[in-house]
Amino acid sequence: MKTMALGGAAAAKTASAQLREDKLESASALIESAVAARDVSAATLTVRRGAASFRRHYGEAASPDTIFLIASITKPMTATGIMVLSDRGELSLNDPVMRFIPEFTQGDRKLITIQQLLTHSSGLPDQLPENVELRQRHAPLSEFVERAIGTPLLFKPGAQVKYQSMGLLLASEVARRITGQPFPEFLDEVVFRPLEMDRTVLGLGDLEIADTARCQVSQAPALYGGASTDTSSWDWNSRYWRTLAAPWGGAHSTGPDIEKFLRYFLDPTPNVLKPETAASMIVNHNQGLNEPRGLGFVVKPGSFGKGCSARTFGHGGATGTIAWADPASGLSCVILTTLPSNISNKTVLLPASDLVAG
Repeated sequence: MKTMALGGAAAAKTASAQLREDKLESASALIESAVAARDVSAATLTVRRGAASFRRHYGEAASPDTIFLIASITKPMTATGIMVLSDRGELSLNDPVMRFIPEFTQGDRKLITIQQLLTHSSGLPDQLPENVELRQRHAPLSEFVERAIGTPLLFKPGAQVKYQSMGLLLASEVARRITGQPFPEFLDEVVFRPLEMDRTVLGLGDLEIADTARCQVSQAPALYGGASTDTSSWDWNSRYWRTLAAPWGGAHSTGPDIEKFLRYFLDPTPNVLKPETAASMIVNHNQGLNEPRGLGFVVKPGSFGKGCSARTFGHGGATGTIAWADPASGLSCVILTTLPSNISNKTVLLPASDLVAG
C-alpha cells in the first residue's frame, strides 16, 4: 500500500528536487514484490532528505506508522542514553565499568571501560552461553545482568572488536545504578520524549502485542526461537520477550520515529546531547582494531548501501530491520520488515538500501 508524505503538485516538485523518486519507486517495488510473493508479511519504508519524505507500507502493515520489534536498532538508542550521563558528568567513557558495578572485577573485567561496552571491544560475548535456557524459563533481565557480570571474556579488553550485545546490557545496568531509574523509563525521559518519538518504547510499555507487527519467527535462527520445537513462550512474538525490555534489542518503534532519531545526529541540538557529543557517536572509536565502530552505531563503510558515503552511520536488527543516515547527502532510510535479517538482509534490506542510496 502506498502513502506519500507530500501532497499536491508543488509538494511533488519539491520531492523530485530532493529525492530520486525513480530510485525510491524501484526500492518500493522490490519490497512490494517480496510481500506479494508472501516472503515478507509486513514492511514499511521511510526515506527523508531535507523537507522531502517518502513513506510506504506493505502487506499486513496498516500504515507507515506500524510498530515493529526493531531488535538491535535498539543499541544506538541505549548508547545515546549512556552519553546523556556522560554529558551530565556522571560518567566518562574512560571510566572502568567496575566503578559503577563493583562486583565486575574478576580477571580482566577490571580493565573494561564504558567506551568498550559501546564499541564492541570489551571481550564480552554477544549472547550468554545459557541464553536459550534463560529465555525458556522466562528469567528476568536482572538475571541476564548477573550472568553477564560473571560470564567468561572472549579476549582481552581492547584487543579486538567482536559484536557483543552483553556490552550494551551492562552499559544499561551502569545507567540504572547511577540514576536509580528503570532503564526504559530513563530512555523515554532523556531520548524518546525530547525527540518526539511518541510510538517508541523499550519493552512493550502500554502497547499490546496486537498493536505491533508479528515477526516471522519460524524463519529465524534457533537462538531467537526459530526451532522445530515449540518456542512460542519465549520467542520474539511472546509476551515474555516483548516485555523483557532487553537494552540490546527489545525496543518497539516505527519508521518515522527511527527517522527522527537518525536525523537528530545529522543536525543535533542540545535538547538531548551536546552537539559535539552527538557528533562523536557517529565516528570510529576503534582506531587500529579489526572493525570500526561508533558509540552504539555501525560506521563501517559499505554496510548500508552501495551509494552511501563512507560517513554513513546506522544499525540493523535481527528481526528484519535496517536504519541508516548519510551526512554527505543528508539522506536517511528506515526499512522495517517482519522477515528475519538472516534472510531479508540479502533479499530485501540491502538491495532496497542500494536503490535508495543510489
